[in-house]
Amino acid sequence: MRATASHKKRWSQRVTEQSNALDLQQGVFAKRDPRAIARSLKRSAEHSRRRKSDPYRSAMSMLTFYINRAGTQLSASKRKRLERAKVELRDLYGKG
Repeated sequence: MRATASHKKRWSQRVTEQSNALDLQQGVFAKRDPRAIARSLKRSAEHSRRRKSDPYRSAMSMLTFYINRAGTQLSASKRKRLERAKVELRDLYGKG
């Protein structure tokens, strides 16, 4: 059986919403402030009991996953905002 585009979309949406790594705040990736996105991911990673690695790696992995899955559907401005959120996340964890 071949997966349809809508099935794939639902798969990635389900991973984002029901990840075994983090309990994400609803609408976290729609926020306009990159620092707010990073703070929300950090908070989710630090409070999650289901994550498999350290909080920084879990938060960065979820952000990267979202960017990669959105692919060409992500506008340039939103991609820039999410890439800036990566920088903010590194700063919050003292990694950069």
